[in-house]
Amino acid sequence: MSTVTNNDKNFNGFILLFVALKIGLNLLALSHFGFQRDELLHLALGDHLDWGFKEVPPFIALIARISSTLFGDSVFATRIFSTLAAGAIIWFTGKIVSELGGKKFALALACLTLIFSPAFAASDYLLQPVVFDQLWWVITAYLVIKYLNSSQPKYIYLLGVVIGVGLLTKYTMAFFAIATILALLLTKQRRILWSKHILIALLIAVIIFLPNILWQFRHHLPLVTHMHNLRTQQLDYIKPSDFIKQQLLINGIALFAWLSGLLFLLLSPRLSQYRFIAFTYLLVFIFLLEMNGKDYYLFGAYPMLFAAGGYCFEHWLKTKAMRTVVIAFLTLPNLVLLPLALPLLSLDQTIAAFKFVHLAPTWEDQKQHPLSQDYADMFGWDEMGEKVARAYHSLTPEQQKHTQIFADNYGDAGAVYHYGKKYGLPEVASLNSSFTLWAPDSLNAPYIIYVDDQGGGNVKGRLEPYVEKYIKLDEVTSPYAREKGTTIFLLINAKPALNAIYQKELARKRLE
Repeated sequence: MSTVTNNDKNFNGFILLFVALKIGLNLLALSHFGFQRDELLHLALGDHLDWGFKEVPPFIALIARISSTLFGDSVFATRIFSTLAAGAIIWFTGKIVSELGGKKFALALACLTLIFSPAFAASDYLLQPVVFDQLWWVITAYLVIKYLNSSQPKYIYLLGVVIGVGLLTKYTMAFFAIATILALLLTKQRRILWSKHILIALLIAVIIFLPNILWQFRHHLPLVTHMHNLRTQQLDYIKPSDFIKQQLLINGIALFAWLSGLLFLLLSPRLSQYRFIAFTYLLVFIFLLEMNGKDYYLFGAYPMLFAAGGYCFEHWLKTKAMRTVVIAFLTLPNLVLLPLALPLLSLDQTIAAFKFVHLAPTWEDQKQHPLSQDYADMFGWDEMGEKVARAYHSLTPEQQKHTQIFADNYGDAGAVYHYGKKYGLPEVASLNSSFTLWAPDSLNAPYIIYVDDQGGGNVKGRLEPYVEKYIKLDEVTSPYAREKGTTIFLLINAKPALNAIYQKELARKRLE
């Protein structure tokens, strides 16, 4: 058991100050810009609750359903739970600092560097699994440390719950859980693994995760297909050197906080009993490096290093003057960059901020743009929904009865699905992502409103031989939208061959 003594409860109020700061910053940003592409998908998942989906486990869909039921489906309302989770990450980071033996300066440094880190500012306000995944990782680290300091079995049982729910949130939880076990085996703390409490915790985690496992088998293991597609279409293009570079850059100047924490854990006898934290990070890092993982897969491992970094600097620095200088050095540069990661400013002010730092973001199209791709993914969706509705309502009531709507990608489908509720549209069909799970069995209506994400390229290149006639009705014109140029067509009297192609593709994707 740890000999560290700390005034844990006395620091709770102090930690809450930083929780409030994090939540406050998010609240200021929530309504700026619009829905992000993935958020629209997750809202659609919330209306089709199940134990799994093509690309994600079920937790985010449940959060979306609860959120829309309690708060409505506005942009602000949709992001409330993500903001609360972001605050909880700060809370548990502070609690880890306290468990390590850190006091107010350590808490302030760890929490502030985490709050202003570009990685966490950018990822911890959207309705996505990422922020919740980070939360379960930091709680996992906290519970293991808490058990080491107390030897109370309840923390191990809670660990089983957190890992089980974490696996229902994002499968990367498995990386962290396995890495934690292996890391403990490398240290003297391996003793905690040889107990019935660990077996009970493992059983709890498996029971919680079991419904998703069964769902996967019932649906032909879509996780395997998703991971294969992800690897061939995205991960294979990530170079190990790029992954390393990204990990050194994503937290900005706060690099010196978490890196100091990592080194202190590895080299200092003062935190030797918590050395498993460093080993856990390194093991996940090495695994993701070998797997060509995306940079954000590792985000959840940083809060515990920020906590160790806070303790480290508190041990090194004794004067108020030096501590003030270090906090300013490790936070102010990131504070200047904050609007580039968190939409605190208006659109014009944000564009001006990118220009001010002489940054022209490069998108996946390898071209430079005035906004980051993440921000660009928040524009054009309301315009798309409104223009599809205008196209639909331009038809006669009789024509509307025999009209289907089809969208190429899940972002377009999500936008039409979400705004379609407002405009009284029929449910949109798509063969992309989880929309295949509830897509209609046939696409054979006399009138099809088609959202072409290639700006007409798909109609002219693929569909033209299968329809009697097509008419361009409108397109997305928002200048900063990633979907700018997406075109809306009316397809008239599709031939049976088009439905045959649709049904064949639908059958194939349902087996993936």
